[in-house]
Amino acid sequence: MKHVYLFLADGTEECEALITVDLLRRAGIDVNTVSVMGDICVKTSSGIKMDADVMIGGVNLDEADMLILPGGMPGTKHLGECQKLCDAVVEFNNQGKKLAAICAAPSVLGKLGVLNGKNAICYPGFEDTLEGATISKFDPVTDGNVTTASGLGHAIQFALEIICVLDSKDTAARVASEIGFI
Repeated sequence: MKHVYLFLADGTEECEALITVDLLRRAGIDVNTVSVMGDICVKTSSGIKMDADVMIGGVNLDEADMLILPGGMPGTKHLGECQKLCDAVVEFNNQGKKLAAICAAPSVLGKLGVLNGKNAICYPGFEDTLEGATISKFDPVTDGNVTTASGLGHAIQFALEIICVLDSKDTAARVASEIGFI
């Protein structure tokens, strides 16, 4: 079974996070949400309080098959300020391990040099933060070990793309069918 960590911070876009978690769990992928804040409870970009499964200090990030960064503001800023997360993202990339980010969060990958020479996409207006990337016309897009998407409107496609990457197109098709996504 594949194991994924999805990171939460104050200001995270809750739908990008929860849609991704929901669909990956439907696919049989083990997902844990991880708070990068000083509390297990984060306040989302819409002011909704959400409890993460664990705090970042309580997990061994090396055990994951993929790290996922949802967007939202100032959630993306908080993710980019978390040194343990940033170190793990760089190490995952160096090892060719899988990373995914949606909305403004691909900016974290760009600032860390992860997108050099890759096709990537992000929330409109953040393109200049995708350092070294070619802006994709596809949404979502997977290039090598990195999957990116532009925002909430593509959250279902983003999650289904991650399922393809971690499992198979057949599993993604099954999940899409189960939720009535055409």
